[in-house]
Amino acid sequence: MTPVALTIAGSDSSGGAGIQADLKSFAALGVYGASAITALTAQNTTGVSGIHPVPAAFVTAQIDAVFSDLDVGAVKIGMVAQAETIAAIADALTRWAPRHIVLDPVMVATSGDRLLAAEAIDALRSLLFPQASLITPNLPEVAALLGEAVATSEADVERQGKRLLAMGCCAVLVKGGHGHGAESIDYLIDAERSIALSAPRIATANTHGTGCSLSSAIAAGLAKGEGMETAVRNAKAWITEAIAAADRFAVGHGHGPVHHFHKYY
Repeated sequence: MTPVALTIAGSDSSGGAGIQADLKSFAALGVYGASAITALTAQNTTGVSGIHPVPAAFVTAQIDAVFSDLDVGAVKIGMVAQAETIAAIADALTRWAPRHIVLDPVMVATSGDRLLAAEAIDALRSLLFPQASLITPNLPEVAALLGEAVATSEADVERQGKRLLAMGCCAVLVKGGHGHGAESIDYLIDAERSIALSAPRIATANTHGTGCSLSSAIAAGLAKGEGMETAVRNAKAWITEAIAAADRFAVGHGHGPVHHFHKYY
């Protein structure tokens, strides 16, 4: 049967992040992608100039339409924008009970623009974290979610990851792309272990949509039946290659996109 993944996220009009990046990631990894759009954004490689949230009831309608017809193997959740949307998503996923949920707590765009209302953070933690198979925050997002300083050591990362686990999710992938040094190290943390996953840090300005694409790649692997560690390892290897190939593109004047289809052209 064809593996299917659903992305619940915002639309990026420039095509580098959000729904557009998610669908590209699914397609590049051999998974059929469906979508439920939570917000429209007016943005490009230099920043976000406008956000138009989709009514929560219509987010529900999209999710219900997909699940009532497609055999969804995994769900990726990205930009959720506001508390009403979070509640609608949580209710819908409780009803449909997908096998895997990968939650990327998108709070700030690569350009620095805020994508999640401050008052919605509590709803994200209380309503969606307990349903998540995996959450994929970067170092600044972990700090914002916990009200702490950004971690600067492996011990701090593991301690903060454990605090996030206590909020109900099954596993945490703390992304180290905002760190320093020759290696970009992510940490996969669950109740039993912490696994450091390293890759060379690539010098490029074309990193728009990196987090969206990584979380979608993990969801794609889970939809294909991979275990969590395997899905995360494969996704990290793929996104590293996509970042390394990003400079083949000349798109926009700011943070350009990664090359989702680097294996094909």
